[in-house]
Amino acid sequence: QVQLVESGGGLVQAGGSLRLSCAASGRTFSGYSMGWFRQAPGKEREFVAVISWSSGRTYSADSVKGRFTISRDNAKNTVYLQMNSLKPEDTAVYYCAARRSASIATTKEAYGYWGQGTQVTVSS
Repeated sequence: QVQLVESGGGLVQAGGSLRLSCAASGRTFSGYSMGWFRQAPGKEREFVAVISWSSGRTYSADSVKGRFTISRDNAKNTVYLQMNSLKPEDTAVYYCAARRSASIATTKEAYGYWGQGTQVTVSS
């Protein structure tokens, strides 16, 4: 059974940084891709970034390009989201997700496994 556990959220001032972690367990993830999504109050869950576990290929939403970086540590089975230059509009619950395919996908329906989420709040 795949389990995803996010950590690293918190309260930060605008312009600050946070690093989210997603610890993955339950199987080998070499054929998977791992995504980060976020959901603000009253809004749909939206794509943030994705990484193909084997190749390391990444893709990010336009709204976070140049500010957020997704990466993974194979030895620790952990995916990270480094968030710099945070803005109040980045405030949301951030979710880690896993997809049983190495190909990149940006829709939430493509992901079958989800973590419980971690809150990120950016104050102005």
